[in-house]
Amino acid sequence: MVQTRLSCRECHYINHADSQTCENCGSSSLTEDWAGYVVVTHPDDSAIAEEMNVKEPGGYALKVR
Repeated sequence: MVQTRLSCRECHYINHADSQTCENCGSSSLTEDWAGYVVVTHPDDSAIAEEMNVKEPGGYALKVR
């Protein structure tokens, strides 16, 4: 069975399906309703990370509803 991962509505970080709070920012506002995926490995050197206001490496959703 495939478990849908959850995206944080606050920081867009992609969390495990069984998460209750965001592993990145601590928000409890998680959703299965997201689209697009970007992996940021070096946020200090990334224009995309700067645009998305990403400070920590990891996977992030591009659109969260």
